[in-house]
Amino acid sequence: MKQALKQIEKDIFAVFDHLHCHAEISWEEVQTTKFIKEQLEKEGYHTHTFEDCTGVIGEMGEGDFTVALRADMDALWQEKDGKWQAVHSCGHDSHSTMALGVVKLFNKIGYKPPGKLKVIFQPAEEKGAGALKMLEKKVLDDVDFLYGVHLRPIQELRSGYASPAICHGASQTVTGVIKGVSAHGARPHLGINVIEVGSSLIQEIGKIHMDPQVPASIKMTAFHAGGPNANVIPDHAEFTLDLRAQNNDVMNELEYKLTQIVEGLSAIYDANIKLKSEIKLPAAQVDPTAQEIMEHAIIEVMGQECCAPPVITSGGEDFHFYSLMKENLKTTMLGLGCDLTPGLHHPDMTFNKDDILNGILILASTVMKTFEHGKK
Repeated sequence: MKQALKQIEKDIFAVFDHLHCHAEISWEEVQTTKFIKEQLEKEGYHTHTFEDCTGVIGEMGEGDFTVALRADMDALWQEKDGKWQAVHSCGHDSHSTMALGVVKLFNKIGYKPPGKLKVIFQPAEEKGAGALKMLEKKVLDDVDFLYGVHLRPIQELRSGYASPAICHGASQTVTGVIKGVSAHGARPHLGINVIEVGSSLIQEIGKIHMDPQVPASIKMTAFHAGGPNANVIPDHAEFTLDLRAQNNDVMNELEYKLTQIVEGLSAIYDANIKLKSEIKLPAAQVDPTAQEIMEHAIIEVMGQECCAPPVITSGGEDFHFYSLMKENLKTTMLGLGCDLTPGLHHPDMTFNKDDILNGILILASTVMKTFEHGKK
């Protein structure tokens, strides 16, 4: 396959360059969807799009056994070179390129899947909502094995190495509103100062103690209260909390303890505190069979010495909604080393683009090995 991939290398990097230069944010990946649809149809794949959202599905083959690849499509909205714009600083352009690369490589070598192959180009991963939309659309109802891919920062994997699983942690973004009572600065006893309530909330969440064997954290990342008049006790505040836990049970416990604290502070200060979960991503539930198949693919493509153990990271990924909501679905994500610096979500993120080719070969081999497994 390496020789065949070499012959279509220019086409693959042209796809990457196009996606990179035409970044679109979550739920607005209109031109990205159109471009990928055209690429899939050019390779002879049947495509399916949606009336109420972006995203495109490519299908090839038929049968009772279905293997799927999933690539995310959306970019982030960031300031880069002095201008706010959509930026592919999380590598989703490369993920989509790798999925399309598998499609192109299979056509080049004349590989016909002995079953159904689905290639899912999912929108809105950065909103934590794209996977749920695909589940709502029943895209995964006939899928047996599902594989994803994500570039890894240099601190986790160097170029030339790959991991057969990414163990993302659970993450949650919670927003809140505090309602107090306004008063004159000279008469604070007549008011309920929402800044004092917010300060106590920071102190109390810092006292939450979880099992030290399981990484977990909760911290306030935004707080807004008060106005231009320094002599007014503020009666309204808005805040944001970031919750992280390496498994779903600890996340549930963390969320419960936060609720207890909020209820207690509401009673102590006679303030009204409301919480709202904005984004809640589950921790990874890696299937051992899917991981083993991908491990064999990595070894075949790169050698035993380049196959790294599963990557454990506190970052979140909506990919894991698929295994959470579909208990019989076997999933894992390829962690691809590529000397990515300075880090994911940095507007100047860069990586060794030649590693895209390794990713294509590993994913292609994984798909083929999975179909062989399905015959047994």
